[in-house]
Amino acid sequence: MAPAKGHGGGSRYAAVQRQPRQNLTGESFRAEFSHLRAQTLERRYLAQLQRALGVKFKDASLLEQALVHRSYLNEARAQGLESNERLEFLGDAVLGLVVSQELCATFPEFDEGELTRLKTSLIRWETLAGAAERLSLGEHLLLGRGEESTGGRQRPSNLACVLEAVIGAVFLDRGLNKTRDLILRCLAPDIARVETGQVALDSKSRLQQLVQSYWHETPAYRTVDASGPDHAKVFTVEVQVAGRALGCGSGRSKKEAESEAASQAVDAILASEPALPQASN
Repeated sequence: MAPAKGHGGGSRYAAVQRQPRQNLTGESFRAEFSHLRAQTLERRYLAQLQRALGVKFKDASLLEQALVHRSYLNEARAQGLESNERLEFLGDAVLGLVVSQELCATFPEFDEGELTRLKTSLIRWETLAGAAERLSLGEHLLLGRGEESTGGRQRPSNLACVLEAVIGAVFLDRGLNKTRDLILRCLAPDIARVETGQVALDSKSRLQQLVQSYWHETPAYRTVDASGPDHAKVFTVEVQVAGRALGCGSGRSKKEAESEAASQAVDAILASEPALPQASN
């Protein structure tokens, strides 16, 4: 059967064959190739991440959204892209519920104050960042160039937030039981330390001990920044010891920011411990 004729004497089939070649030359071809390659890599990395999480998503777009840091939105070309902050908000609530339930079941003899102390140790950013590192979540984060260049992929606050966002995504996609399993797997080493009574002294208390041993002073905390929407505000706090800034931390509350700043200050003091003057009695 002869091919149908189009206007101008050529066949429609031939015209269709020629058109892709014209579109996929030069910059158009490179752009299309890059787009397809990015999609292939994205699917590959998402598959790897799902294996690491032990969760097979029904809707992988939820996992994709959980990886989008707000700094990426300024540079992303995709339309309708959202940051992971709403999923983070949800994941924070689910995390608190699961950890609280686990602690109540594990320690029926503990009162509210003791349970709160243990819960705080399990859901603070330092703990969550450690869990995120074990999952290599930082490698999968979508960051803006500025955030990337300033170490955002290793920043504890970003790691903690992306873990919470992933928890929120799993909750929406697979429900509470699957999410509970994920949380308990992620925090297994930390929960084990709690169960054996090996809860480390919190960073602010540790800093207090060190500062008093060297200078007989009290660390001073100062809020230097507060940014972001009300439901996901981030505070930045600086801690000074003997008039010198030794740490700066970020958190969803001033308390969390102070804790991260104190952790940095402890590291700084211990790193220079041989050169530090002892407090005079």
